[in-house]
Amino acid sequence: MIFDSIVIGGGVVGASIARYLSLYDISVALLEKNSDLCTGTSKANSGIAHAGYDPIPGTLKAKLNVRGNQLLRELAPQLGIDLKNNMAMVLSFNRDDELKMLYERGLKNGVSGMRIISHDEVLALEPNINSEVTAALLLTTSCIVCPFSLTYAMGENAEANGAKLLMEQEVIDIKKCDNYFIIKTKCDEFKALTVINAAGVFADKINDMVAPHTFDIKVKSGEYVLLDRSEGGLVNSTIFQLPTKEGKGVLVTPTYHNNILVGPDSVLRDDRNDNATYADGLEKVMESAKKSVSNINYRSIITSFAGLRASTASGDFIINEPVDGFFNAAGIDSPGLTSAPAIGEYISDIVSKHLGRKKKANPILNREAIARPSALNRDERNALIQKDPRYGNIICRCEEISEGEIVEAIKRGGTTLDGVKRRVRAGMGRCQGGFCSVKVLELIARECGCRMEDVRKNEKGSEVIL
Repeated sequence: MIFDSIVIGGGVVGASIARYLSLYDISVALLEKNSDLCTGTSKANSGIAHAGYDPIPGTLKAKLNVRGNQLLRELAPQLGIDLKNNMAMVLSFNRDDELKMLYERGLKNGVSGMRIISHDEVLALEPNINSEVTAALLLTTSCIVCPFSLTYAMGENAEANGAKLLMEQEVIDIKKCDNYFIIKTKCDEFKALTVINAAGVFADKINDMVAPHTFDIKVKSGEYVLLDRSEGGLVNSTIFQLPTKEGKGVLVTPTYHNNILVGPDSVLRDDRNDNATYADGLEKVMESAKKSVSNINYRSIITSFAGLRASTASGDFIINEPVDGFFNAAGIDSPGLTSAPAIGEYISDIVSKHLGRKKKANPILNREAIARPSALNRDERNALIQKDPRYGNIICRCEEISEGEIVEAIKRGGTTLDGVKRRVRAGMGRCQGGFCSVKVLELIARECGCRMEDVRKNEKGSEVIL
Protein backbone atom coordinates (compact mmCIF):
# COMPACT_ATOMS: atom_id res chain seq x y z
CA MET A 1 0.00 0.00 0.00
CA ILE A 2 1.16 3.51 -0.79
CA PHE A 3 -0.14 6.08 1.69
CA ASP A 4 -0.99 9.52 0.42
CA SER A 5 0.78 11.06 3.42
CA ILE A 6 3.04 9.83 6.18
CA VAL A 7 3.64 12.02 9.21
CA ILE A 8 6.87 11.41 11.14
CA GLY A 9 6.52 12.23 14.84
CA GLY A 10 3.71 11.63 17.32
CA GLY A 11 3.89 14.78 19.41
CA VAL A 12 1.21 17.43 19.50
CA VAL A 13 2.32 18.87 16.13
CA GLY A 14 2.43 15.50 14.36
CA ALA A 15 -0.91 14.44 15.84
CA SER A 16 -2.48 17.76 14.82
CA ILE A 17 -1.16 17.42 11.26
CA ALA A 18 -2.52 13.87 11.07
CA ARG A 19 -5.87 15.04 12.37
CA TYR A 20 -6.27 17.83 9.83
CA LEU A 21 -5.02 15.65 6.95
CA SER A 22 -7.59 13.00 7.94
CA LEU A 23 -10.38 15.49 7.24
CA TYR A 24 -9.42 15.28 3.55
CA ASP A 25 -9.74 12.40 1.11
CA ILE A 26 -6.18 11.45 2.00
CA SER A 27 -4.84 8.14 3.40
CA VAL A 28 -2.65 9.01 6.39
CA ALA A 29 -0.19 7.13 8.58
CA LEU A 30 1.68 8.57 11.54
CA LEU A 31 5.01 6.98 12.55
CA GLU A 32 6.17 7.46 16.15
CA LYS A 33 9.46 5.99 17.38
CA ASN A 34 8.26 5.51 20.98
CA SER A 35 5.48 3.36 22.40
CA ASP A 36 2.84 6.10 22.56
CA LEU A 37 1.93 9.58 21.43
CA CYS A 38 3.06 12.55 23.51
CA THR A 39 6.31 11.09 24.81
CA GLY A 40 8.77 13.81 23.76
CA THR A 41 8.63 17.60 23.93
CA SER A 42 4.83 17.57 24.05
CA LYS A 43 4.70 15.82 27.41
CA ALA A 44 6.76 18.42 29.29
CA ASN A 45 5.88 22.07 28.77
CA SER A 46 3.99 24.91 30.41
CA GLY A 47 0.56 23.89 29.11
CA ILE A 48 -0.24 27.46 28.06
CA ALA A 49 -2.35 28.50 25.08
CA HIS A 50 -0.48 31.76 24.52
CA ALA A 51 -2.39 34.81 23.34
CA GLY A 52 0.27 35.75 20.76
CA TYR A 53 1.76 38.99 22.07
CA ASP A 54 5.38 37.81 21.99
CA PRO A 55 6.33 36.58 18.46
CA ILE A 56 7.86 39.06 16.03
CA PRO A 57 5.14 40.43 13.72
CA GLY A 58 5.12 38.91 10.25
CA THR A 59 6.67 35.59 11.32
CA LEU A 60 5.05 32.19 11.06
CA LYS A 61 5.16 32.06 14.85
CA ALA A 62 3.04 35.20 15.10
CA LYS A 63 0.52 34.05 12.51
CA LEU A 64 0.16 30.49 13.76
CA ASN A 65 0.20 31.42 17.46
CA VAL A 66 -2.84 33.68 17.15
CA ARG A 67 -4.67 31.26 14.86
CA GLY A 68 -3.79 28.32 17.10
CA ASN A 69 -5.18 30.07 20.17
CA GLN A 70 -8.44 30.65 18.32
CA LEU A 71 -8.63 27.05 17.09
CA LEU A 72 -7.90 25.60 20.52
CA ARG A 73 -10.82 27.43 22.06
CA GLU A 74 -13.07 26.23 19.23
CA LEU A 75 -11.84 22.62 19.31
CA ALA A 76 -11.91 22.10 23.09
CA PRO A 77 -15.66 21.39 23.37
CA GLN A 78 -15.70 19.40 20.10
CA LEU A 79 -12.82 17.07 20.95
CA GLY A 80 -13.06 16.94 24.75
CA ILE A 81 -9.79 18.83 25.25
CA ASP A 82 -9.02 19.97 28.80
CA LEU A 83 -8.81 23.74 28.37
CA LYS A 84 -9.68 26.63 30.68
CA ASN A 85 -9.70 30.33 29.84
CA ASN A 86 -7.91 31.74 32.87
CA MET A 87 -6.26 34.86 31.34
CA ALA A 88 -2.60 35.84 31.77
CA MET A 89 -0.57 38.79 32.99
CA VAL A 90 2.87 40.00 31.94
CA LEU A 91 4.28 41.86 34.93
CA SER A 92 6.34 45.04 34.80
CA PHE A 93 8.62 46.18 37.60
CA ASN A 94 9.46 49.75 36.52
CA ARG A 95 9.82 48.67 32.87
CA ASP A 96 6.47 50.05 31.73
CA ASP A 97 7.83 51.33 28.40
CA GLU A 98 8.78 47.76 27.44
CA LEU A 99 5.31 46.64 28.47
CA LYS A 100 3.78 49.17 26.08
CA MET A 101 6.04 47.90 23.28
CA LEU A 102 4.80 44.38 23.98
CA TYR A 103 1.21 45.63 23.81
CA GLU A 104 1.91 47.27 20.45
CA ARG A 105 3.47 44.05 19.18
CA GLY A 106 0.37 42.13 20.24
CA LEU A 107 -1.82 44.57 18.31
CA LYS A 108 0.29 44.05 15.18
CA ASN A 109 -0.11 40.28 15.60
CA GLY A 110 -3.89 40.62 15.80
CA VAL A 111 -4.27 39.70 19.47
CA SER A 112 -7.60 40.80 20.90
CA GLY A 113 -8.62 41.35 24.50
CA MET A 114 -5.39 43.01 25.69
CA ARG A 115 -5.03 45.98 28.00
CA ILE A 116 -2.45 47.44 30.32
CA ILE A 117 -3.60 47.53 33.93
CA SER A 118 -2.26 49.45 36.93
CA HIS A 119 -0.56 48.31 40.13
CA ASP A 120 -3.87 48.40 42.01
CA GLU A 121 -5.73 46.48 39.31
CA VAL A 122 -3.06 43.77 39.28
CA LEU A 123 -3.31 43.23 43.03
CA ALA A 124 -7.09 43.32 42.96
CA LEU A 125 -7.07 40.43 40.48
CA GLU A 126 -4.11 38.57 41.96
CA PRO A 127 -3.44 39.50 45.63
CA ASN A 128 -0.34 37.26 45.89
CA ILE A 129 1.62 39.12 43.21
CA ASN A 130 4.76 40.91 44.39
CA SER A 131 3.53 44.32 45.60
CA GLU A 132 6.42 46.06 43.82
CA VAL A 133 4.68 45.47 40.46
CA THR A 134 4.07 48.76 38.62
CA ALA A 135 1.79 47.56 35.80
CA ALA A 136 0.87 44.48 33.79
CA LEU A 137 -0.32 43.50 30.35
CA LEU A 138 -3.60 41.62 30.82
CA LEU A 139 -4.29 38.96 28.16
CA THR A 140 -7.89 37.78 28.25
CA THR A 141 -7.53 35.15 25.49
CA SER A 142 -4.69 33.25 27.22
CA CYS A 143 -5.72 29.77 28.38
CA ILE A 144 -4.33 26.75 30.18
CA VAL A 145 -4.52 23.39 28.42
CA CYS A 146 -3.54 19.84 29.30
CA PRO A 147 -0.88 18.88 26.69
CA PHE A 148 -1.70 15.16 27.00
CA SER A 149 -5.41 15.76 26.51
CA LEU A 150 -4.76 17.87 23.41
CA THR A 151 -2.36 15.38 21.79
CA TYR A 152 -4.53 12.33 22.45
CA ALA A 153 -7.66 14.17 21.26
CA MET A 154 -5.98 15.00 17.95
CA GLY A 155 -4.66 11.46 17.55
CA GLU A 156 -7.95 9.77 18.39
CA ASN A 157 -9.91 12.04 16.06
CA ALA A 158 -7.39 11.32 13.29
CA GLU A 159 -7.92 7.58 13.86
CA ALA A 160 -11.69 8.03 13.79
CA ASN A 161 -11.26 9.56 10.34
CA GLY A 162 -9.16 6.66 9.06
CA ALA A 163 -5.57 7.62 9.94
CA LYS A 164 -3.20 4.87 11.10
CA LEU A 165 -1.17 5.66 14.23
CA LEU A 166 1.83 3.33 14.28
CA MET A 167 4.03 3.19 17.38
CA GLU A 168 7.62 1.96 17.82
CA GLN A 169 8.43 2.88 14.22
CA GLU A 170 11.68 4.82 14.40
CA VAL A 171 12.56 6.14 10.94
CA ILE A 172 16.12 5.29 9.89
CA ASP A 173 16.08 6.13 6.16
CA ILE A 174 14.00 7.92 3.51
CA LYS A 175 14.50 7.58 -0.23
CA LYS A 176 12.79 9.57 -2.98
CA CYS A 177 11.66 7.48 -5.95
CA ASP A 178 9.97 8.78 -9.10
CA ASN A 179 6.75 9.96 -7.51
CA TYR A 180 6.80 8.50 -4.02
CA PHE A 181 8.99 8.02 -0.96
CA ILE A 182 10.23 4.82 0.68
CA ILE A 183 10.40 5.26 4.47
CA LYS A 184 12.36 2.63 6.36
CA THR A 185 11.93 2.15 10.09
CA LYS A 186 13.67 -0.24 12.45
CA CYS A 187 10.72 -2.59 11.99
CA ASP A 188 9.06 -2.00 8.62
CA GLU A 189 9.07 -0.24 5.28
CA PHE A 190 6.40 2.18 4.09
CA LYS A 191 5.63 4.04 0.88
CA ALA A 192 3.98 7.44 0.62
CA LEU A 193 3.31 10.12 -1.97
CA THR A 194 4.10 12.84 0.58
CA VAL A 195 6.03 12.94 3.85
CA ILE A 196 5.64 15.47 6.66
CA ASN A 197 8.56 15.81 9.08
CA ALA A 198 7.31 16.64 12.59
CA ALA A 199 10.12 14.91 14.45
CA GLY A 200 10.76 17.56 17.09
CA VAL A 201 14.33 17.71 18.33
CA PHE A 202 15.35 15.23 15.59
CA ALA A 203 13.70 17.12 12.71
CA ASP A 204 17.04 18.15 11.18
CA LYS A 205 18.17 14.51 11.13
CA ILE A 206 14.98 13.46 9.32
CA ASN A 207 15.32 16.37 6.87
CA ASP A 208 18.89 15.37 6.03
CA MET A 209 17.81 11.85 5.03
CA VAL A 210 16.15 13.18 1.89
CA ALA A 211 16.81 16.92 1.52
CA PRO A 212 19.83 19.26 1.57
CA HIS A 213 21.11 20.24 5.01
CA THR A 214 19.76 23.74 5.59
CA PHE A 215 19.14 23.96 9.34
CA ASP A 216 20.34 22.63 12.68
CA ILE A 217 18.22 21.94 15.72
CA LYS A 218 19.58 23.32 18.97
CA VAL A 219 18.04 21.67 22.01
CA LYS A 220 17.07 23.84 24.97
CA SER A 221 16.05 22.26 28.24
CA GLY A 222 13.38 23.86 30.39
CA GLU A 223 13.07 22.70 34.01
CA TYR A 224 9.90 22.94 36.10
CA VAL A 225 8.62 22.23 39.59
CA LEU A 226 5.02 21.16 40.20
CA LEU A 227 3.22 21.94 43.44
CA ASP A 228 0.48 19.95 45.09
CA ARG A 229 -3.14 20.90 44.49
CA SER A 230 -3.25 22.16 48.07
CA GLU A 231 -1.51 25.27 46.66
CA GLY A 232 -4.24 25.83 44.06
CA GLY A 233 -5.52 29.39 44.21
CA LEU A 234 -2.10 30.92 44.82
CA VAL A 235 -2.67 32.53 41.43
CA ASN A 236 -5.59 32.10 39.08
CA SER A 237 -4.04 33.74 36.01
CA THR A 238 -0.84 32.70 34.26
CA ILE A 239 1.84 35.06 35.53
CA PHE A 240 4.70 36.01 33.21
CA GLN A 241 7.63 38.36 33.63
CA LEU A 242 8.70 40.55 30.73
CA PRO A 243 10.37 38.31 28.11
CA THR A 244 14.09 38.35 27.38
CA LYS A 245 16.19 37.03 24.49
CA GLU A 246 16.06 33.65 26.26
CA GLY A 247 12.26 33.46 25.93
CA LYS A 248 9.18 34.20 27.98
CA GLY A 249 11.05 33.48 31.18
CA VAL A 250 9.95 31.78 34.38
CA LEU A 251 6.19 31.74 34.85
CA VAL A 252 3.87 30.83 37.70
CA THR A 253 0.60 29.31 36.56
CA PRO A 254 -2.24 27.10 37.66
CA THR A 255 -2.57 23.93 35.62
CA TYR A 256 -5.88 22.73 34.24
CA HIS A 257 -6.06 20.28 37.15
CA ASN A 258 -5.43 22.96 39.82
CA ASN A 259 -1.77 22.35 40.62
CA ILE A 260 0.69 25.23 40.52
CA LEU A 261 3.48 25.02 37.93
CA VAL A 262 6.71 27.05 38.16
CA GLY A 263 9.28 27.25 35.35
CA PRO A 264 11.07 26.95 32.99
CA ASP A 265 14.70 27.92 32.68
CA SER A 266 16.42 27.72 29.29
CA VAL A 267 19.68 25.77 29.00
CA LEU A 268 21.34 24.48 25.81
CA ARG A 269 21.96 20.72 25.91
CA ASP A 270 24.30 18.68 23.73
CA ASP A 271 22.37 15.48 24.35
CA ARG A 272 18.99 15.49 22.57
CA ASN A 273 17.68 12.95 25.06
CA ASP A 274 18.79 14.80 28.19
CA ASN A 275 15.52 15.57 29.97
CA ALA A 276 17.02 15.28 33.45
CA THR A 277 16.58 17.97 36.08
CA TYR A 278 19.54 19.53 37.85
CA ALA A 279 19.70 21.06 41.32
CA ASP A 280 21.19 24.36 40.15
CA GLY A 281 18.59 24.72 37.40
CA LEU A 282 15.67 24.06 39.72
CA GLU A 283 17.08 26.46 42.30
CA LYS A 284 17.35 29.16 39.63
CA VAL A 285 13.76 28.57 38.56
CA MET A 286 12.40 28.76 42.09
CA GLU A 287 14.37 31.88 42.94
CA SER A 288 13.37 33.65 39.72
CA ALA A 289 9.68 32.94 40.28
CA LYS A 290 9.79 34.76 43.62
CA LYS A 291 10.08 38.03 41.71
CA SER A 292 6.51 37.47 40.54
CA VAL A 293 5.01 35.69 43.53
CA SER A 294 7.11 35.93 46.67
CA ASN A 295 5.15 33.56 48.92
CA ILE A 296 5.32 30.33 46.90
CA ASN A 297 5.33 27.34 49.24
CA TYR A 298 8.05 25.14 47.81
CA ARG A 299 7.54 22.61 50.61
CA SER A 300 4.53 21.47 48.57
CA ILE A 301 6.54 20.35 45.50
CA ILE A 302 5.37 16.89 44.43
CA THR A 303 7.61 16.46 41.37
CA SER A 304 10.02 18.19 39.01
CA PHE A 305 10.61 17.58 35.32
CA ALA A 306 12.31 18.99 32.24
CA GLY A 307 11.15 19.42 28.66
CA LEU A 308 13.27 19.81 25.53
CA ARG A 309 12.58 22.54 22.99
CA ALA A 310 13.72 22.39 19.35
CA SER A 311 15.20 25.79 18.45
CA THR A 312 16.77 27.02 15.23
CA ALA A 313 19.03 29.93 14.34
CA SER A 314 16.21 31.71 12.51
CA GLY A 315 14.09 31.91 15.66
CA ASP A 316 11.02 31.11 13.58
CA PHE A 317 9.15 27.93 12.73
CA ILE A 318 10.47 26.14 9.64
CA ILE A 319 7.58 25.05 7.45
CA ASN A 320 8.78 24.40 3.92
CA GLU A 321 9.04 21.90 1.05
CA PRO A 322 12.78 21.37 0.36
CA VAL A 323 12.06 18.36 -1.87
CA ASP A 324 8.93 17.91 -3.96
CA GLY A 325 6.41 16.16 -1.71
CA PHE A 326 8.55 16.36 1.46
CA PHE A 327 7.42 18.94 4.01
CA ASN A 328 9.14 20.15 7.17
CA ALA A 329 7.41 21.26 10.35
CA ALA A 330 10.63 21.92 12.24
CA GLY A 331 11.97 24.22 14.93
CA ILE A 332 8.60 24.19 16.65
CA ASP A 333 9.56 25.62 20.02
CA SER A 334 7.35 27.93 22.08
CA PRO A 335 4.53 28.69 21.27
CA GLY A 336 4.43 25.29 19.58
CA LEU A 337 1.71 23.79 21.78
CA THR A 338 -0.60 26.72 21.07
CA SER A 339 0.28 26.75 17.38
CA ALA A 340 -0.11 23.00 16.82
CA PRO A 341 -3.72 23.05 15.53
CA ALA A 342 -2.88 25.97 13.24
CA ILE A 343 0.22 24.14 11.97
CA GLY A 344 -1.97 21.13 11.24
CA GLU A 345 -4.47 23.28 9.39
CA TYR A 346 -1.73 25.15 7.49
CA ILE A 347 0.19 22.06 6.36
CA SER A 348 -2.92 20.04 5.48
CA ASP A 349 -4.00 22.86 3.20
CA ILE A 350 -0.63 22.79 1.40
CA VAL A 351 -0.48 18.98 1.17
CA SER A 352 -4.07 18.59 -0.01
CA LYS A 353 -3.40 21.04 -2.83
CA HIS A 354 -0.19 19.19 -3.69
CA LEU A 355 -2.14 15.93 -3.92
CA GLY A 356 -5.18 17.51 -5.54
CA ARG A 357 -7.54 16.22 -2.85
CA LYS A 358 -10.67 17.77 -1.37
CA LYS A 359 -12.18 17.58 2.10
CA LYS A 360 -14.34 14.60 2.98
CA ALA A 361 -18.07 15.14 2.70
CA ASN A 362 -18.78 14.03 6.27
CA PRO A 363 -15.65 13.83 8.41
CA ILE A 364 -15.95 13.04 12.12
CA LEU A 365 -15.42 16.34 13.91
CA ASN A 366 -16.21 15.31 17.48
CA ARG A 367 -14.61 13.04 20.06
CA GLU A 368 -15.96 11.87 23.39
CA ALA A 369 -13.50 12.25 26.23
CA ILE A 370 -13.09 9.58 28.91
CA ALA A 371 -15.81 9.94 31.54
CA ARG A 372 -14.63 11.41 34.86
CA PRO A 373 -16.80 10.55 37.86
CA SER A 374 -14.99 13.10 40.04
CA ALA A 375 -16.12 15.89 37.71
CA LEU A 376 -19.79 14.88 37.86
CA ASN A 377 -22.47 15.83 40.36
CA ARG A 378 -23.84 13.17 42.69
CA ASP A 379 -26.76 12.14 40.48
CA GLU A 380 -24.61 11.96 37.35
CA ARG A 381 -21.95 9.94 39.14
CA ASN A 382 -24.50 7.50 40.56
CA ALA A 383 -26.02 7.02 37.10
CA LEU A 384 -22.58 6.30 35.61
CA ILE A 385 -21.73 3.81 38.38
CA GLN A 386 -25.09 2.09 37.99
CA LYS A 387 -24.34 1.68 34.29
CA ASP A 388 -20.77 0.46 34.92
CA PRO A 389 -19.80 -0.34 38.55
CA ARG A 390 -16.10 -0.06 37.69
CA TYR A 391 -16.50 3.73 37.83
CA GLY A 392 -17.26 3.37 41.54
CA ASN A 393 -14.03 1.51 42.33
CA ILE A 394 -11.41 4.18 43.11
CA ILE A 395 -7.87 3.08 42.22
CA CYS A 396 -5.92 6.36 42.50
CA ARG A 397 -6.97 8.08 45.71
CA CYS A 398 -4.95 11.26 45.22
CA GLU A 399 -6.70 12.11 41.95
CA GLU A 400 -9.89 10.07 42.53
CA ILE A 401 -9.40 7.96 39.39
CA SER A 402 -11.63 4.92 39.01
CA GLU A 403 -11.13 1.48 37.52
CA GLY A 404 -13.56 2.42 34.74
CA GLU A 405 -11.41 5.38 33.66
CA ILE A 406 -8.24 3.29 33.68
CA VAL A 407 -9.83 0.50 31.63
CA GLU A 408 -11.01 3.05 29.07
CA ALA A 409 -7.51 4.59 28.96
CA ILE A 410 -6.04 1.14 28.24
CA LYS A 411 -8.55 0.58 25.43
CA ARG A 412 -7.46 3.88 23.90
CA GLY A 413 -3.80 2.87 23.76
CA GLY A 414 -2.52 3.52 27.29
CA THR A 415 -0.86 0.14 27.75
CA THR A 416 1.98 1.41 29.96
CA LEU A 417 1.97 3.07 33.37
CA ASP A 418 2.82 6.42 31.77
CA GLY A 419 0.22 5.89 29.05
CA VAL A 420 -2.51 5.46 31.67
CA LYS A 421 -1.16 8.30 33.79
CA ARG A 422 -1.20 10.81 30.94
CA ARG A 423 -4.67 9.85 29.79
CA VAL A 424 -6.49 9.85 33.14
CA ARG A 425 -3.95 11.09 35.76
CA ALA A 426 -3.65 7.89 37.79
CA GLY A 427 -0.32 8.41 39.54
CA MET A 428 -0.08 12.17 39.02
CA GLY A 429 -1.16 13.17 42.51
CA ARG A 430 0.57 13.82 45.80
CA CYS A 431 1.99 10.31 46.20
CA GLN A 432 3.12 10.15 42.54
CA GLY A 433 1.84 6.61 42.11
CA GLY A 434 3.19 5.27 45.38
CA PHE A 435 -0.15 3.69 46.32
CA CYS A 436 -1.89 3.00 42.99
CA SER A 437 0.87 1.84 40.62
CA VAL A 438 0.58 -1.87 41.52
CA LYS A 439 -3.19 -1.76 41.01
CA VAL A 440 -2.74 -0.05 37.65
CA LEU A 441 -0.17 -2.71 36.67
CA GLU A 442 -2.72 -5.40 37.52
CA LEU A 443 -5.39 -3.71 35.40
CA ILE A 444 -3.07 -3.31 32.38
CA ALA A 445 -2.04 -6.98 32.61
CA ARG A 446 -5.67 -8.07 32.93
CA GLU A 447 -6.97 -5.95 30.05
CA CYS A 448 -4.04 -6.70 27.73
CA GLY A 449 -3.95 -10.41 28.55
CA CYS A 450 -0.29 -10.36 29.55
CA ARG A 451 1.83 -10.99 32.65
CA MET A 452 2.49 -8.18 35.10
CA GLU A 453 6.19 -8.75 34.39
CA ASP A 454 5.54 -7.63 30.80
CA VAL A 455 3.98 -4.28 31.73
CA ARG A 456 6.33 -1.33 31.26
CA LYS A 457 6.57 2.15 32.72
CA ASN A 458 7.05 3.47 29.16
CA GLU A 459 9.56 2.18 26.60
CA LYS A 460 11.12 -1.24 26.12
CA GLY A 461 13.42 -2.06 29.00
CA SER A 462 11.33 -0.18 31.57
CA GLU A 463 9.46 -3.24 32.87
CA VAL A 464 8.44 -2.55 36.45
CA ILE A 465 8.47 -6.08 37.87
CA LEU A 466 11.35 -8.51 37.32
